[in-house]
Amino acid sequence: MSSIDVEALLVLVEQAGKAIMEIYSQDFEVQTKGDDTPLTQADLAAHRILESGLQKLTPDLPVFSEEGIAPDYAVRRKWERYWLIDPLDGTKEFVSRNGEFTVNVALIDGHRAVFGLVGVPAQNILFWGDAITRQAWRRHEGVTTAIHTRPYRASEPLVVVASRNHGGERLEQYLDAIATKFGPVDRTPVGSSLKLCILAEGKADLYPRLGLTSEWDIAAAHAVLVAAGGDLWAADGTPLRYNAKESVLNPEFIAVGDAEFGWQKNLPSVPA
Repeated sequence: MSSIDVEALLVLVEQAGKAIMEIYSQDFEVQTKGDDTPLTQADLAAHRILESGLQKLTPDLPVFSEEGIAPDYAVRRKWERYWLIDPLDGTKEFVSRNGEFTVNVALIDGHRAVFGLVGVPAQNILFWGDAITRQAWRRHEGVTTAIHTRPYRASEPLVVVASRNHGGERLEQYLDAIATKFGPVDRTPVGSSLKLCILAEGKADLYPRLGLTSEWDIAAAHAVLVAAGGDLWAADGTPLRYNAKESVLNPEFIAVGDAEFGWQKNLPSVPA
């Protein structure tokens, strides 16, 4: 990341967050997009700030935003390096005003999320991480600290983060199977990409995602997690890759805090 001004990127994410919070503090309208997901003026305001800011900071890198015009895959597949952004992840959390929404900016290089920034506007928190150098940080109220995932300890209850809005019966079956194998499970419901950040800062062990996500939903926090010492892979055990297919939908995946523990050998199979 030596060629990119990280502090300038953090300022940009903060600016997007401030624009979101200005709308958050008012009455706002909620529209519905073609995929039945909600859209607000906050999504669009953050998109405009991030897209224009990134184009100024790195004019040689394409920007692919959830709220922008999606480039044809014939064009996008030729990109080796680009920005992948979700201007407001967790719009449902935004609409319900629980504060668990994020601003996500990821640098994709060779199908990998190599650098990520996650802003949490309602909590005045920034996470960022370099998955190449394996360094990650958290900034709260201007104070920056290095963050690390925690080692798995069999003597303690397994802490699992899960979505507030997704999961269903299959997730419940899977969590029951995990409890049968690992013992007591403490479940922490959290919205948006915050789930991966909670793993990254050592407050949880496991996040099984049984359901649809898009690449921009998780790329930034994926990079932060890897940078902090964690890992994430598709539920079938294969690496999760970005911009490797026409669809931007991710496969179901498993994210873990302790990348050194043999999770893939020890976790039960994901229910069909």
